[in-house]
Amino acid sequence: MFLELLSFLSSLDTGFNVLNYLTVRAVFAMMTALLITLLLGKWIIGKLQDYQIGQVIRDDGPETHLEKKGTPTMGGVLIFFAFFVSVLIWGDWRNPFLWIVIVTALLFSSIGFIDDYLKIKKQNSDGLSRRQKISAQSISTLFICLWLLSLNSQTIGAELLIPFFKDLIIPLNALGFLVIGWFAIVGGSNSVNLTDGLDGLAIMPVIIISGALAVFAYIGGNYNFSAYLNMPFMPGTGEAFVVCAALIGAGFGFLWFNTYPAEIFMGDTGSLSLGAVLAVIAIIVHQEILLILMGGIFVAETLSVIIQIGYYKRTQKRFFLMAPIHHHFEKKGLKEPKIIVRFWIITLILVLISLASIKIR
Repeated sequence: MFLELLSFLSSLDTGFNVLNYLTVRAVFAMMTALLITLLLGKWIIGKLQDYQIGQVIRDDGPETHLEKKGTPTMGGVLIFFAFFVSVLIWGDWRNPFLWIVIVTALLFSSIGFIDDYLKIKKQNSDGLSRRQKISAQSISTLFICLWLLSLNSQTIGAELLIPFFKDLIIPLNALGFLVIGWFAIVGGSNSVNLTDGLDGLAIMPVIIISGALAVFAYIGGNYNFSAYLNMPFMPGTGEAFVVCAALIGAGFGFLWFNTYPAEIFMGDTGSLSLGAVLAVIAIIVHQEILLILMGGIFVAETLSVIIQIGYYKRTQKRFFLMAPIHHHFEKKGLKEPKIIVRFWIITLILVLISLASIKIR
């Protein structure tokens, strides 16, 4: 939207052209999303409290979580309102990748919203059934992947880049692309959802990973940088740099209120959508494999649940004291802030290793 106004202003004074630069738009997108979140945060929290939209706590959860009962949830509404406004102001509406990310956020936040609503209505932790949730996510993922496939002629195609190797690229047919896309998007969505169990635990890794994906988007969308770093040039993917910046700004603004002790939780409205958005951006910049490494914490949380369920079915005993694994550490006696910050540090290390793949090829 702003770019249309900019073209008119540039005709009056060429100095306005500076606002057309990708980096400048990204900075303003981040600042816009951050300010919107900070300015509306208290108001949103107050409204959620007025309508008694509070967190429902599992009866078998850690005892320290009982005091969190009633804390406003559905904070994902705040995150994505700021994100949408910022992207629509500073993004290039002619870029299809921009709309793919926006539609992904809308679809998965809608699934999360319904899940949160049912939990609050029933006053227990049972929202959508597992089958209902996976079905809705799968249908949404199929639509997004088919949309991405239709654009492959404009990028480097449906190919899987292998990190840390110079020219190792695996071509994918439509089925292969859909399978990988399903695992990335549905898996990413649910893994962030499972991680969102402590104050600020999920949002900070999302911010850090968004920063790394922004770097890949900027390099892949710039012919000179991609040629210098021996990375495939992907026309149009540079716009994901602005999208990631808006997500980072909204994330930091939300963290202001979500940090320990949290005043608001993102709920499934936020967590299901954030995981899907990260996965779609990773697919756009062809870094699906690195997303697994960067999201190592999310992967560990998901595996801990799978292991716990599988082990219990076979032995009728628990492998972990409680799953996801952050609750295991709570049961072991670690304080919540220590678990949170250590998970943040691990994510930062994994992201730095992933960024090293740019030169280690």
